[in-house]
Amino acid sequence: MSPEMIGVIGIIALLLLFMLRVPVAVSLIVVGTVGLAWIRGWDAAFVQLGTTPFSTASSYSLSVIPLFILMGMFLSYSGFGRDLYTAVDAWIGHIRGGLAMTTIGTSALFSAISGSVNATTATMARISLPEMKKYNYDDALSTSSVAAGGTLGILIPPSVILVLYGILTMEPIGKLLIAGILPGILQMVLFMLAIYFLVRRKPGIAPVTQKKPLSIKLRSLTYVWPFVLLFALSIGGIYFGYFTPTEAGGVGAFGAFILTIITRRLSWKDFQQSLSETTRLTAAIFFIIIGADIFSKFLALSTIPVKITQLVSGLALPAIWIMVIILFVYLILGLFLEGIAIFVLTLPVVYPLITMLGFDGVWFGVVMILVMNIGLLTPPMGLSVYIISGVAKDVPTQRIFKGVIPMLAMMVLCLILIVIFPEIVTFLPELMR
Repeated sequence: MSPEMIGVIGIIALLLLFMLRVPVAVSLIVVGTVGLAWIRGWDAAFVQLGTTPFSTASSYSLSVIPLFILMGMFLSYSGFGRDLYTAVDAWIGHIRGGLAMTTIGTSALFSAISGSVNATTATMARISLPEMKKYNYDDALSTSSVAAGGTLGILIPPSVILVLYGILTMEPIGKLLIAGILPGILQMVLFMLAIYFLVRRKPGIAPVTQKKPLSIKLRSLTYVWPFVLLFALSIGGIYFGYFTPTEAGGVGAFGAFILTIITRRLSWKDFQQSLSETTRLTAAIFFIIIGADIFSKFLALSTIPVKITQLVSGLALPAIWIMVIILFVYLILGLFLEGIAIFVLTLPVVYPLITMLGFDGVWFGVVMILVMNIGLLTPPMGLSVYIISGVAKDVPTQRIFKGVIPMLAMMVLCLILIVIFPEIVTFLPELMR
């Protein structure tokens, strides 16, 4: 059997394992090892299985992942998320739909130190849903604002998923992190516009709350300074060339720890939970990266990436139409697979094709994140919706899915704008030192 056919069988087997909910890392390692053995023999497969875990896990570039996760965990467990919500609420909470907009704005700011969809969504659900329920907000509006805001967690830096993309494609991680800033802001504004038009059409879904005095507004700014400081230290340090991404992660994690100590917001139990959660998430991500490395070597031996690139280069289609087809396929995959699974399954094949067509690799990373975010809000996957459903047990899951439809429309609009105007992504990275 030809290597190409073995590669096709391997991809189909991997998809089946994903559909059967076999862990992503296990699926990648099993298919990659068996595929290598099929092409090169079991001795070569076992050599890769023995050397890849150490060479991957000992990589210096991967150390940025646990550091950024730890920074987010320190601030999450210390309760700074609630303070941040209070600060944003003081300024815009009084307008119609203001609490929903506050949730979006707070999610964007919290994402700047979290870098995780799950952490942002779970934190904001616990903080904002009781507050909106107290003011009789419509369930669909309140839950959809939390779900949409949570998707900003893997777009606004420090995004762990963008770091993973950089590791898998060898694109500069610093530029990838900076590239997510403007699209994240654009997405946040579009979400707020969706809420604004919804409450204008149906005022009853979002009652007006009491306006806060100026003194309270000014006092609330003191809650924001930890986030501004950490973002300026870590992401600002990357942008101006003072830190590498790994150094920025170390500065951010240490700065978050010092802040929690100074403000006495982190108990011993919270400290232990932060370390435990960081260890668990880091181990899971590293396990996936190891599997992705083994699977990528198998695909490279199958020559499928090269064959597909040669095939597409011979098509008489403009590059932009090929990109549209690729994005449509990603939208379909996002309905059934989680984001990391899509990354490790498709990047070995798609990334060489994208660069061959002349598209910027950093830009494509952000575009992939936007497409993945759509999958987070759509059934049957809809991970963010199910996280919220676990918190808001009295709201039917179908009602939450119905509520996110306007947010999905804005996500598609954001994707279209970034495809038409790629400078939204590439502007800041091109200015970096």
